[in-house]
Amino acid sequence: MRKLIFLCISYFIYIYTGHSQIVKGKVFGEGIGDRMILPGASVSWLGENNYIYANDNGVFEIQGTNIQGKQLRISFNGYLSDTILITDKLYITVVLKANKEELAEYTKKAEEQSSFVSKKEYAKTEVITPKEMSKSACCDMAGCFETQATVQPQTTNVITNSKELRILGLSGVYNQVLVDGMPMIQGLSYTYGISSYPGSLIENIFVSKGANSVLQGYEGIAGQINLVTKTPEKSDAFFANIYINSFAEKHINFNYATLVGKKKKWGTILALHTAQPGNKFDRDRDLFLDLPQLTRYMIFNKWKFGNENRRGLFATINARFLNEDRVGGQTAFDRKIDLGSSKVYGQSVRLFQPDLSSKIGYRIDSFQSVVVNLSSFYQQQNSYFGTTHYQASQFNFYLNVQHELLWRKVHQLKYGVSFRWQDLKENIAFTVADSFRNYDGDYQTQLKIPGIFVENVFKWYHEKLTLITGVRLDRHQEFGYYLTPRGMLKLSPSTHHTVRVSLGKGWRQVNLISENNNILSSSRDIVFIEKLKPEGAYNWGMNYIYTLDRKNFAGTLSIDMYQTRFINQFFPDYDASPSKVDIKNFYGKSISNALQVDVSTKLFNYYEIKIGYNFLDVFRMVNNEKYLLPFNPKNRLMTAISIRPKKSKFLFDMNIHWYDKQRLPSTSANPTEYQSSTFSKAYTLVNFQLTYKAKRMEWYAGCENVFDFRQLKPIISWQFPFGKYFDTSSVWGPTRGREIYIGWRWKLKQ
Repeated sequence: MRKLIFLCISYFIYIYTGHSQIVKGKVFGEGIGDRMILPGASVSWLGENNYIYANDNGVFEIQGTNIQGKQLRISFNGYLSDTILITDKLYITVVLKANKEELAEYTKKAEEQSSFVSKKEYAKTEVITPKEMSKSACCDMAGCFETQATVQPQTTNVITNSKELRILGLSGVYNQVLVDGMPMIQGLSYTYGISSYPGSLIENIFVSKGANSVLQGYEGIAGQINLVTKTPEKSDAFFANIYINSFAEKHINFNYATLVGKKKKWGTILALHTAQPGNKFDRDRDLFLDLPQLTRYMIFNKWKFGNENRRGLFATINARFLNEDRVGGQTAFDRKIDLGSSKVYGQSVRLFQPDLSSKIGYRIDSFQSVVVNLSSFYQQQNSYFGTTHYQASQFNFYLNVQHELLWRKVHQLKYGVSFRWQDLKENIAFTVADSFRNYDGDYQTQLKIPGIFVENVFKWYHEKLTLITGVRLDRHQEFGYYLTPRGMLKLSPSTHHTVRVSLGKGWRQVNLISENNNILSSSRDIVFIEKLKPEGAYNWGMNYIYTLDRKNFAGTLSIDMYQTRFINQFFPDYDASPSKVDIKNFYGKSISNALQVDVSTKLFNYYEIKIGYNFLDVFRMVNNEKYLLPFNPKNRLMTAISIRPKKSKFLFDMNIHWYDKQRLPSTSANPTEYQSSTFSKAYTLVNFQLTYKAKRMEWYAGCENVFDFRQLKPIISWQFPFGKYFDTSSVWGPTRGREIYIGWRWKLKQ
């Protein structure tokens, strides 16, 4: 009996070892002075059609039977395929040689991509490329979302034209807005920060909804927007963009990039940007300018060394200086004479901001590296909102140190420590005393938050199933410890189908005045009922993506469903009284339900069509009654069409946006002449652009809001701007009307 059992065991061992074995390995490609990891390289047995793909670190595992003497075929776009004979080694290292012609063609195709959903990200991540941004004027970051349905730019102050970026129908403060992965837009920089980065400086924008990685912090309740600036090695040697619109507003941009040193390991890019004011317009004759007078100067410099995928030191250092001046208000306002007076109403915002950020790391080997992220900015702002004088300064410091480890050649562990420090000082004074406002004085908002975090990415079945789990523990200097757990699951049973599920928690500290400047521009009093505690919420969601790629047709179907439930929330309550804003915590039921469906197609490489639909149900329960939050269209539809013939030098782009009616803040307590509707009108915006492409130059011209739809006289009590009922918080649609623009781009390759 023992002999029989022994023979059976020996037989099965023979079957397993002789007929089914696993070959592991790592794929590199020839680089400049060193080799590079090739994530996503395809690996298959010669003569078989079953492919597997190397992971983000170039590592692969492939199973086979009777592998002795068989051959593996490894290939990657832009490199020569290689065939490896398998003998007795079960771990191999492959270095592919570059195919210069194919690599150039592959690079060209990559540059021609518009927006797409990243396949390798664990959370659904939409990538907006320079090609996509070139389909509209895209003067700054706030204008780069015209051809997608996820992000909705929303005006927060019609007089200074400040904007926020909304996701899932929630205020922009619930999004984590990053610049090169750093938290550079928050607090005082929140109101005008997204407008201070020109489109010509942006390489890509990554947009994700719901819970995301814990590595960047505890915020990001509704989603994350990461603006990635251009890098020296990928940028044109010289780039120029000049733009002017029918309001005579001008934008001028210049970029210069070069590689430095014999081995070209150093690279730098220098960017200059300026915006110059246009003419004064008051088409609806409410005595207020339709758009402010904007003057901006920005200089940006990035230095980059090494490659984070290669062994050794790598670093990226960014430095920027911003100076901005906005003037709006009544057409007769003269800042030299009327600043702070009660005779002519005006708003003036002057700010300057230097900032610095760096990412420095060392790759120990193919499996582990250490990375240090540092960022800091200082902003000083001097503003007048009528007779309200607002002065503020903020210093921010951020540190993140993490160790990355690839274990079992597949799974990835990241852990580390972080520290965030903020010192925001604000002073409010009234140049003319009045009887209905008494919130003047000094305010200070500080943050001193050390934290620890850990995140692990598990990959199974050749990355068809991926699970990412993360948790961080942070200590608020006043309210104690906060635990932030998050998890994401990605299932890709085939190349056509992908399902993602996410669940997590987020929290944030409220920066009351700096994030709600529109309160200062009204005649409302601010009533502090209680001390505000950090906001917190849970978010869960799932999405399904179907992709199809054929010779003359490519298409994508995406369905997203997300829900956000707040534990504690603050937002200005404009409904309770027309004369005040109550400042208090809300612990009741506050929910955002969001559904988004996107369909995109590409036909014969000529025509691109995208259709996106959003359904939003954003509400809070008060005394068992459901109150819809204002400025959220329940239904929203976006269509984008691009015609880009191969042989033609003319390109045509058009996008159409339809917005359902929106609930507006209640004005029922106002006198009849200062009351507005409970709901806005539904409206449609149509934009188009025509581009002529030469070898190095592009000329473009377009029209936004073709049919000239406008919300007329958006300011309540515009006749008496220093009166009790003056309010600028009811803007729900475009106020500047039709805008025609022309521009010129010039590129010089490195």
